[in-house]
Amino acid sequence: MSSSALTQPEMCGLLAKHLQFHLFGAMLVSLGVVASCKFGLAEKRKKAYADFCRNYDSRKDFEEMKKAGIFQSAK
Repeated sequence: MSSSALTQPEMCGLLAKHLQFHLFGAMLVSLGVVASCKFGLAEKRKKAYADFCRNYDSRKDFEEMKKAGIFQSAK
């Protein structure tokens, strides 16, 4: 076989090409994780907190704790 039949490996710019490809992929994956965390966890949690605050009656909760004997000073 002659040496002209063999193709030379591409060495110049190889690292830059691979880094560009992997950086783009990492950015897409990280954006996907951030979006899924925001809409999968944070929005549900904010809605649960809002529902709790809307329906919470601190006076009723205090009376229940007083009946249970948690507070010694409030009789």
